[in-house]
Amino acid sequence: MTKVNDNNRQAGRMLNLGWLVGIIIALVIVADQWLKIWVKTNFYLGEDLPLTSWFHLKFIENNGFAFGIEWFNKYVLTFGRILAVVFFCWAMRRLMCDRSLRTGFFVAFALIIAGAAGNIFDCVFYGEIFNNPYPPAVAELFPHQGYAGWFEGRVVDMLYFPLFEFTWPEWIPVIGGRHFEFFQYIFNIADSAITIGVILLLIFYSHDASMAFNLLFAEKESDKGKSVESAR
Repeated sequence: MTKVNDNNRQAGRMLNLGWLVGIIIALVIVADQWLKIWVKTNFYLGEDLPLTSWFHLKFIENNGFAFGIEWFNKYVLTFGRILAVVFFCWAMRRLMCDRSLRTGFFVAFALIIAGAAGNIFDCVFYGEIFNNPYPPAVAELFPHQGYAGWFEGRVVDMLYFPLFEFTWPEWIPVIGGRHFEFFQYIFNIADSAITIGVILLLIFYSHDASMAFNLLFAEKESDKGKSVESAR
C-alpha cells in the first residue's frame, strides 16, 4: 500500500511539475513573440521610444546570440539553438522523476528553455513572414516576399535600459576620454528569461544543477563502466 501511495505521489508531482513548466514556457514564448511582432510591425528599424529616462523601446535586429553578440555562423547558431532546446526538453522530462530536485530548479530550467525557444522562432520564420523596408516604413506581416529564407531570420530586440552614462576622465590610460553607457545592450523577453534562469541556477540552485548533471551523465558513465567490466 505504501508503495502505491508513493507511486501516486510521484505521479502527482510529475503532473504538477509538467503543468508548471508548460505554463512558464508558454507564457514566456507568447509574451516574447507578441512584443516582437508588435514592435516589428509598428516601429521602423532603429526607432527609439523613450518610456522613461532609463527605459526605452528601441527596435534593432541582430544575427547573433543574446544581447546582439555575434559569435557563430547563422545556420550553426540556429540549429545549435534547436538541438539545445531538444536536449533540454529531454533532460527536463527525465529529471522530473527525481524527487530530490526542488521546484525552483525546474522553474529556472523552464525559463532557459523558453528563452532559447523564443529566439528560435525569429531565426526560423521571420525571414519568410516579414519584409524589411527602409525606414521610416515599418515591416509588413505575411508580405508577398520575405526579406530572407527559412532559418535566416534576424532576432528582434527592443528592451533598452540606459541607466546612466559618463565620459571617462582623460587621465585614465586606454579608456580616457571615451564615452561609457550602462546598460548599452538591447535585448528581448527571451534573452531576459535565459538570463534570469541562469542567475537562479547559479545563485539558488547550483546544488540542484550539480545533482541534475550527475543524474543525467554519471549513471551513463557508471553503466558504461559496468559493461566494460562484464566484457572482461
